Amino acid sequence: MDKNGIREEVARVLDKLPRQFRKQLHNVEVVVQERPGEELFLDAGLDPEYDTLYGLYQGVPLPDRSSLYPPILPDKITIFSEPLLRDFPDPDELREQIRTTVLHEIAHYFGFDDDEIDKLGY
Repeated sequence: MDKNGIREEVARVLDKLPRQFRKQLHNVEVVVQERPGEELFLDAGLDPEYDTLYGLYQGVPLPDRSSLYPPILPDKITIFSEPLLRDFPDPDELREQIRTTVLHEIAHYFGFDDDEIDKLGY
C-alpha cells in the first residue's frame, strides 16, 4: 500500500461510519500527510525522538463549543502515512491501524480524551 492507498482506506472508514456520526462531522477536513513535523509533536506533548504519531485531531471538540461558536476554519484530522507504512508492513494490520487511527481522531472531535478512547479500544 502507498499514500494513495491510505487515502482510499481512510475514505472507506469514513464511509462506513454510522449515519448518526457522519451527519455530525461538520466542517471537518480529513487529510493524509507523509509525516508530522517536529512542532506537531511538541504541541502534542510528545518527543519526536521516541514517540510515534499516526494521526492528529486539531480543532475545538463538539462538547466545548457554544451555540455561538463560529466555525471559521474547519477542524482537521490528519493521518500520517509514513509512520503507518513503516510500522505496519502487513496490509491487513495496516488497514486495521488506519481504521483505529481514524476512529481515534474522530473520537477526539466528539470530545473524548485519550483515556476514554483507550477504554473503547481505539
